[in-house]
Amino acid sequence: MKLDLPVPDFSSLSRRAGNLQLSNIKSKIGKEPVHLVVDSTGLKIFGAGEWQETKHGTRIKRRSWRKFHLGLDLNTGEILCSGLTEESVGDPTTLPELLGQVEGPGARFFGDGAYDGEQNRKELANRFEGVEVIIPPPKTAVPSPQAETASTARDKDILAIQTNGKMAWQKQTGYGQRARGETLMGRYKQVIGARLKSREFENQKTEAKVSVAVLNTMTALGRPAFERVS
Repeated sequence: MKLDLPVPDFSSLSRRAGNLQLSNIKSKIGKEPVHLVVDSTGLKIFGAGEWQETKHGTRIKRRSWRKFHLGLDLNTGEILCSGLTEESVGDPTTLPELLGQVEGPGARFFGDGAYDGEQNRKELANRFEGVEVIIPPPKTAVPSPQAETASTARDKDILAIQTNGKMAWQKQTGYGQRARGETLMGRYKQVIGARLKSREFENQKTEAKVSVAVLNTMTALGRPAFERVS
């Protein structure tokens, strides 16, 4: 086409990635209250892998990875919040930042036992008025001293599990829907991959945000519809 256009090489793009400013994730599908599922998974970072060990007999150091946190809206199928952290960062630590990316009201929050704690429940109550928090208490959990006079939602969950069992509690609260968060992680690794290609941490954060935007674009183009035929 005889166009004199500068085309940056891969190295230039890689160096610029750390300073690339990306806007926060914004929902484009509906304005209904959010039914949020939050989960995390591990992503490997750049390394020679088993091939080098097999080919050259090089001893492989302990593999490093990043922890990738994602928040899914059950209604729309969109990823509403995300964050990439060091592997040592606990899930509850990232919750305030994730919730800060979610716009609008929240109806329900689903999380695994890692999010069980008074501070997390207060954070959710302050962020979403009237939100229903569905987090399984640990086996060793006991009701608070005020359970008989002023029971909290956590107290009710503990008593329900002690009375009817955990499976009955899961069915009653719809906790099984949290599995869609794990499905999202599988989808991410199937479509994007389980390894981060960038070497610098800031570049890896940008890479993760771009990957989330790609998945949300695919979701906006169309979702499968299921209909019972028998």
